[in-house]
Amino acid sequence: MTIWDERYSTEDYAYGTQPNDFLAEQFACIPAGGRVLCLADGEGRNGVFLAQQGYEVTSVDLSRVGLEKAARLAEDRGVSLHTVHADLAEFDPGNAQWDGIVSIFCHLPGPVRQKLYPQIPASLTAGGVFLLEAYTPAQLAHGTGGPKDADMLMTAEKLQAELPALHFSLLREVERNIVEGSYHTGIASVVQAIARR
Repeated sequence: MTIWDERYSTEDYAYGTQPNDFLAEQFACIPAGGRVLCLADGEGRNGVFLAQQGYEVTSVDLSRVGLEKAARLAEDRGVSLHTVHADLAEFDPGNAQWDGIVSIFCHLPGPVRQKLYPQIPASLTAGGVFLLEAYTPAQLAHGTGGPKDADMLMTAEKLQAELPALHFSLLREVERNIVEGSYHTGIASVVQAIARR
């Protein structure tokens, strides 16, 4: 059992059932009705939200327990959600598959990003959108969520360096109040990005 299986092995949803605020505000930048890949979608709050907006959503996660809860949440809300149990270190996002790729607090070690991120531009359709929110290294001082390893935290500079083939229409580092279940609560330092192929 992974740490994520353990975290999700409760009746409650660890990060709540409402979508991430940044995603809820910005999802319409993804072509309407398109195919969307949600990276590390956990218990499905973001993937289910997107399915409710009419997207065809595939949620990928390392935790079977999380994906089972995501499927239940989708059923409860009357939408369809494809789930894929996979380690992102080995995951192949394919070629020209996605109108949108969503990465919400999907913190990966540098070597995993260096394998996955170069595949992202080609896996997007023409005009496809990559949308991300992640904690920055400044989050370590807040202690309100996220990994304790600076290598797994993101900055605007890192994103531009690791995704040079994408064109960023929004890229900013901000502090904001996050209330997403018991693990993400309080003032946080985040980077937010919207980029197109």
